[in-house]
Amino acid sequence: MSQSIPLDSLGRSPVNAVPGPGAAPRAELTIRGLIIGIVITLVFTAANVFFGLKAGLTFATSIPAAVISMAILRAMKNATIQENNIVQTVASAAGTLSSIIFVMPGLIMVGWWTGFPFWVSFGICASGGILGVMYTIPLRRALVTDSDLPYPEGVACAEVLKVGSGEAAEASGAASVEGGTSGLMAVVVGSVVAAVFYIVVQTKIFASDVAQYFRIGDRGSASGYDFSLSFALFAVGHLVGLWVGLAMLLGAVIGWGWAVPHFTLLHPATGDVSDVAQGAWSHYVRFVGAGTIGVAAIWTLAKLVKPVVSGLSSAMAASRVRKAGKAATLPRTEQDMPIGIVGLIVLVCMLPIAWLLGNFSVVSGLGSHTTLLVIGGVLFVLILSFLVSTVCGYMAGLIGSSNSPLSGIGILVVIIAALLLVAGVKSDLPADSGKALVAFALFITSVVFAVAAIANNNLQDLKTGQLVDATPWRQQVALVIGVIAGAIVIPPVLDLLNHAYGFLGAPGVDPAHALPAPQAGLISALAQGVIQNNIDWSLIRIGALIGVGIIVLDEILARTSKSVRMPPLAVGLGIYLPTSTTLMIVVGAVVGWYFDKRADRTPKAEATKQLGVLLASGMIVGESIIGVVVAAIVVFSGKSSPLGLVGDSFENASIWIGGIAFAAVIFAMYRWISRLGQKS
Repeated sequence: MSQSIPLDSLGRSPVNAVPGPGAAPRAELTIRGLIIGIVITLVFTAANVFFGLKAGLTFATSIPAAVISMAILRAMKNATIQENNIVQTVASAAGTLSSIIFVMPGLIMVGWWTGFPFWVSFGICASGGILGVMYTIPLRRALVTDSDLPYPEGVACAEVLKVGSGEAAEASGAASVEGGTSGLMAVVVGSVVAAVFYIVVQTKIFASDVAQYFRIGDRGSASGYDFSLSFALFAVGHLVGLWVGLAMLLGAVIGWGWAVPHFTLLHPATGDVSDVAQGAWSHYVRFVGAGTIGVAAIWTLAKLVKPVVSGLSSAMAASRVRKAGKAATLPRTEQDMPIGIVGLIVLVCMLPIAWLLGNFSVVSGLGSHTTLLVIGGVLFVLILSFLVSTVCGYMAGLIGSSNSPLSGIGILVVIIAALLLVAGVKSDLPADSGKALVAFALFITSVVFAVAAIANNNLQDLKTGQLVDATPWRQQVALVIGVIAGAIVIPPVLDLLNHAYGFLGAPGVDPAHALPAPQAGLISALAQGVIQNNIDWSLIRIGALIGVGIIVLDEILARTSKSVRMPPLAVGLGIYLPTSTTLMIVVGAVVGWYFDKRADRTPKAEATKQLGVLLASGMIVGESIIGVVVAAIVVFSGKSSPLGLVGDSFENASIWIGGIAFAAVIFAMYRWISRLGQKS
């Protein structure tokens, strides 16, 4: 990474100082850039949908997209840093709009949908996503230009773009690997290795996981563990860092070291020990985790209320002062999409949203309240979406998009929606209308969540653009294009995965092969609990108490240590997610920490660590994309294991072979990336 460069009053480096109003424009919003960005968006969106349903996490796509686009555009003539920025801006929709999977599969889980109708699903994603872009446009000057928010991911992406274009090297004399062939090699090798390993796992020569379930004592108590041999999960651990990984480990210990044995003891069951343990986790422990996640999310949001209010107030005041003395013509780098067009697009987006809400209310049997549901729903989306856009934009600027508690936003929105439905229409409906109300709550939450997801990342992109001398309105157009591209691919990929695997908790789905979709399961369970009052609130209370305890522990650590933390949301996820997801993330976090510590003792520490990040990003992309391909083969072949080459009798051998191969490949890749970093 380059050494620090002095910034001007707007946070820009002298290299990228704002030109005057008459400055000559550079190639930026080009057809080839849009095409490259759309292709990357389609690929990364499919990968993020699959991976998010499997792991409960999505990965940021801006930096991998920037590396890939730089490698492509450098082979072409007249490529600019601003054109590269447009490519990553379009592709960033893949990492954000894909978060709709945290809510929308809930409609399958509650048994309302059996698939994802394309135009309805597209309408939710596209209208909500475009609203997310529009709502953050008037916030750009307040939260980006006139703000001192750090925007860690936006700044990091800008640095990658600068070193790729040579600007950072010109400014500081430093060299880096992100924009060169080393960075691309790291992404490609990680992708290929992860994809090949996943294919071998599908042949059953390598086991998919190393698991064991066992009885504890002679009173029927049970527990177990499951290490998924997944390069994608391992890579997530590398990216989230040591303390998030250890927090998830603590959650897994609480869930499987205490909660599963406790509830299997309280509710004895016969049958295979793995079924008994998984049953206790599914019926009891998940809701304990929900309580922990809910309290942690509310606490995280509460901590941000004061900085959100004070930050917006001071930024708006500074903006008014600036506006009073500015020239009539804005410089190119301060030109947003005209506010009149923004308002018009917001109103236009409300039309399909109103139609979607009206159509859903009619087909769900709530037709007698269609007018109230449509008018109230549009106002709900209009107002709450702007509020969550402001909060999400500020949170992303403060702690980064990846660390922003987006699932907490979904939890609060669905609870508010469910409470309003109970207060407004439930008393006038037949007793059997509860399921329809749950579905409507999830439906309208999906729209607001799409807005929140885009807003959570949009300002990061605009911060990147500010630092690389981009034109804001061109970036805003690129984001809309990325949203539409993502909205096209999300419904068919969701439908494909639903038919191939199904979602855990959905009617008639085999839990052994189902995708966990943890956030969607949690949010749908909370909607059911509020509307139908059929949830065991004592489990939520236990989880909430655990969450309070973790919050106290984290605050103590924050005051006594500079680096040691215990993020409450991560602990909650560790309780809520199956060990097949959490334990390999923990392994990746520990290995990634050890890799970075060793890199710090080398001459090119930052370059080596950045290559490790790109390698991990490649692992996620490779496994996720091939996972979608295998899902398609499952659907079209009609076989659950179409690539299987060996039978169940080979299972014990496959565990040893797969486990040893996994460890050996990890060791070889990290050794290679360390040497590559020192040569860069």
